[in-house]
Amino acid sequence: MYRDEGYLVLDGLLSPEECDALRDRMSEIIEGMDVPEHCRTQFSTDHDEQLKKQGNADYFITSGDKIRFFFEKGVFDDKGEFIVPREHSLNKIGHALHAYEPLFKAVTHSPKIQQPGIGGEVTPHQDATFLYTQPLGRVMGVWIALEDATLENGCLWFIPGSHHDGISRRMVRTPKGSFPLTDFIGREKNYDDKLFVPGPVKKGGAVLIHGEVVHRSAANTSDASRHVYTFHIMESQSTVWSPENWLQPSEELPFPSLYT
Repeated sequence: MYRDEGYLVLDGLLSPEECDALRDRMSEIIEGMDVPEHCRTQFSTDHDEQLKKQGNADYFITSGDKIRFFFEKGVFDDKGEFIVPREHSLNKIGHALHAYEPLFKAVTHSPKIQQPGIGGEVTPHQDATFLYTQPLGRVMGVWIALEDATLENGCLWFIPGSHHDGISRRMVRTPKGSFPLTDFIGREKNYDDKLFVPGPVKKGGAVLIHGEVVHRSAANTSDASRHVYTFHIMESQSTVWSPENWLQPSEELPFPSLYT
């Protein structure tokens, strides 16, 4: 199914206990977060929102080797103060949990991941837009549900087979000293909602996501949260990671091998 459809739902990758441990640790991180005023950056995959909220922010583009906080829309007042509980304010925490947090690192490098084959609204997009390689098709997302992901609380939706059609845009770094710090080449296509099919997954299950498959998630309209842990794997052999990607390995944190 992964080769044909561009995604695959796997049940029971993590135990309920492993999911709860990750959620508990995340709660501790959120409770202790101290977010400076200039770092209160909202996250979106919408083209114009990304340029305004992400591409212009040094906080975002230098987050590849750090643990930083990215917020949902509408969680701050005009003075930058929280208007919702902080545990409900976050879209994601990125991008180096896998490197610095032992529980998340253990999951990322576990034998379950190493074996072969293995919130808020997020608008339709392709991961390869942001994580571009030559050749394409060398990046896979791993999206692990720490709670049930349902139609009501914002599970993923996919256009099956869309990974065969290439990508329609790329997010690239602009030349050093330029502003904004990133820009887009091309535009995201408009997709017919009827093409999307849902991919609900039970707690502990995972979704493998081809880097070129078009996917999205709807807004969580339920009273239930939908916490996930997600990361990407790249086949490094004979693959070139674009130096124009926003995310770059650093001296402090080179891209780790999955098998270390």
